Amino acid sequence: MKKCILLSMALFLIINVNAQQLLTPSFTYSHKKTSYITMKDGTELAGTLSKLSRKKGLINEVRINDGSGKDKKLKPSEISHMYLPPTNLDALSKKIDMLTDIQKWNDEKLNQDLINEGYVYIENAQVVIKKKEYTMLMQLLNPSFSKEVKVYHDPLAKETASVGVAGVTVAGGDAKSYYIKKGDKAAFKLLKKNYNKEFKPLWGNCPNVMDNNPKISWTQLTKHILEYSECAE
Repeated sequence: MKKCILLSMALFLIINVNAQQLLTPSFTYSHKKTSYITMKDGTELAGTLSKLSRKKGLINEVRINDGSGKDKKLKPSEISHMYLPPTNLDALSKKIDMLTDIQKWNDEKLNQDLINEGYVYIENAQVVIKKKEYTMLMQLLNPSFSKEVKVYHDPLAKETASVGVAGVTVAGGDAKSYYIKKGDKAAFKLLKKNYNKEFKPLWGNCPNVMDNNPKISWTQLTKHILEYSECAE
């Protein structure tokens, strides 16, 4: 009974917030604060980010100075995951979004201390694009509740209209697509316009989601993820 009450309270908070409670994607990172990168071979690097290059929205090179006096050039295929400190403006936007984060369903593998400090978590993930699988560095937008379902930023996603204050999005601005990963399957692109069609394939085995949402709404994607996470426990 107590568990159900706590879940209801958590979901009440989310339902009554205008914007989806997924982190605002970060695009600029600090060159002064420490970044933490773990390579696929297990090597751990800590240093200041010198450069992060993108091609068609995707990260294609990372340069980090670990204090040796020379930048290390890293390819995406060499990186397992990394925690990057956003610039002050990005950090402010992120803190606004994190006010109602629910951490009950966090992934224990993630460093939640760094996440709570505003660090951006980016990991190497399998992604399906036009029926082909690719390995890419993807920015996780729900690090505080990604145990069962992971939501990655779509670098090419369009957004709905938003209201901004000093360059920070405070309402609206919901992306029209995300990459969704459930279990061990590769992440796939979920489009707002296709959410009604994808709703049952995504959540059909969870009564929490199916019974509590007679009207399907893209803006309640976070609520659906939390309900599904409760089901999966």
